[in-house]
Amino acid sequence: MSRVVSKPRPVVPPVLPLEPGDHLTRDEFERRYDATPGLKKAELIEGVVYMPPPAVRWDFHGGPQFELIYWLGVYRAATPGVLGGDNSSVRMDLKNEPQPDAFLFVDPQCGGAARINEGYIEGAPELVAEVSSSTVSIDLNSKFRVYRRNAVQEYLVWRVRDRAIDWFALGDGDYSRLPVDSDGIIRSRVFPGLWLPPESMLATDSPAVIRAIQQGIESPEHAEFVAKLQSSRSGA
Repeated sequence: MSRVVSKPRPVVPPVLPLEPGDHLTRDEFERRYDATPGLKKAELIEGVVYMPPPAVRWDFHGGPQFELIYWLGVYRAATPGVLGGDNSSVRMDLKNEPQPDAFLFVDPQCGGAARINEGYIEGAPELVAEVSSSTVSIDLNSKFRVYRRNAVQEYLVWRVRDRAIDWFALGDGDYSRLPVDSDGIIRSRVFPGLWLPPESMLATDSPAVIRAIQQGIESPEHAEFVAKLQSSRSGA
């Protein structure tokens, strides 16, 4: 009668929690993110983990982000075929998974560049926006290069401490600042009708910001853009 020898079970090491400064692949980053209880925000930028402090000031981040999302939300509500989000992980490439403060993207069914897979955004949203206080150096350097390389068409950075808004547009492989027109408004090139009076936004003059975006979504170019999106959806 043969003797059955049981093999010892292999020891599976526990999944380590995320730590700032970890150098990880995107897959390992996501595994550790899921294994870190209570974690609300972490980003993988050029293979390095960045984690903000747990306390977030209202005046340097929470308040400005609320104003930014409200402005983008008004545009999204008036523009069928455009989707948006905030603080969602975006799978840019194998070394980068940022978690932008806000973003807009064209619905993949309407011809957008990004797609949705397993609940994640994959690829490049057409517009990414960051509220930048303690993260200015990252947002205007590492992230700037990541978004440019992955063809994010427009990148908005609200530098809260500097009381400035930089809105970049991609052209010929590089970013350049969108101009402030003579009426004090910056106009998106990717999302027709997305208009922003930066001085009003910096002053948290919400009525003036909303008046500008309402004028934008009532413009002929916005109506043409919506018709184009719906035509793309119909032809899918």
